[in-house]
Amino acid sequence: MFMAKAFIKGIINVVSDIDPSQFCPADPPPPRRPLNFAESHESDEEKQFRRVFHQLAGDDMEVSPKELMNILNKIVSKHGSLTTDGFSIESCRSMVAVMDSDSTGKLGFHEFKYLWNNIKRWQGIYMSHDADRSGVICDRELPKAFKAAGFPLNDQLFKLIIRRYSDEHGNMDFDNFIGCLVRLDAMCRAFKTLDKDNNGTIDLDIKEWLQLTMYS
Repeated sequence: MFMAKAFIKGIINVVSDIDPSQFCPADPPPPRRPLNFAESHESDEEKQFRRVFHQLAGDDMEVSPKELMNILNKIVSKHGSLTTDGFSIESCRSMVAVMDSDSTGKLGFHEFKYLWNNIKRWQGIYMSHDADRSGVICDRELPKAFKAAGFPLNDQLFKLIIRRYSDEHGNMDFDNFIGCLVRLDAMCRAFKTLDKDNNGTIDLDIKEWLQLTMYS
């Protein structure tokens, strides 16, 4: 019990001086609507993206973690400037979980589009902050990259992220960079949703805490 309390206290100390208002997660995807209604109100660009999505997702119009893994790995394999071990099925399960707003276990059109647009934006940040063109972002380059993505981190939280997502040399490759930002973005969106009075704090009971942390 003492060790558990010390661990929790240590985590709280790490994040206690973070100002949530400085974090800028993207706007959440719109709620799912009936297909006929959605298609009739889409722009030409959205209709084109829906046709591409249909090709990627298949007839069920849902992207599973395995399908997401295949899509992302096929894309990154065409970019020789991105160093990656490939997106694992576990990282894709995590990405689907934090993006799965209706808890279907898969990504619908708007959920996938939201993720896709973020990955494209974060890919540009990744490449622009890889100053030495090594294919990875080193620990010296990472703070500015996270800040550019909308997440200025304090030193303690940054060190935690380095330990979790970087290699033994402090370098973060592309799949870990994306996986980290997907989770960071989703957790910040969840916090801002629960922070009803915008005072930087939220109250959770054990059920809410488990729902928030276990399916992510």
